Amino acid sequence: MADAPKRDPRSERPANQRGAARLAAVQALYQMDVGRATLEDTLAQFGAFHLGREVEGEQYLPADADFFRQIVSGVTKHQLAIDPAVDKALAEGWPVERVDATLRAILRAAAFELLRRKDIPARVVITEYVDVAKAFYEDDATGLVNAALDAIARASGVDIEKAP
Repeated sequence: MADAPKRDPRSERPANQRGAARLAAVQALYQMDVGRATLEDTLAQFGAFHLGREVEGEQYLPADADFFRQIVSGVTKHQLAIDPAVDKALAEGWPVERVDATLRAILRAAAFELLRRKDIPARVVITEYVDVAKAFYEDDATGLVNAALDAIARASGVDIEKAP
């Protein structure tokens, strides 16, 4: 599973259930990528042991379990379309397979929402996943996430200026 977030969760604003689902989806995608876990096993494990529960002293926030499943399943189902979109948004010579596994999970989950979930405003998706990146990174990774997701949204014809 992905490392625990580096920030003290008590100092952050409370996450909504979709935000918590996004964080859990990133952790699940990381686990699938690094641990080679199957979709079915990962969904079952997170549903039974992680969402809204305490694991190894870490309290997982209550999450929208259905939204979590939609993201993880959607990334898996549409990965052949998602990865090229992420590749185009990254610097030349840095394909998605070359970036850190946690960052890769963030970009894939966000790209799924930007490309396949037109009912969610792009600005919301970008902001939420930049916040997820802030939970794991204290460096330029959050800027990379913001820039890449902005590029993916613009390339797919999404109006990122539209208010939620």
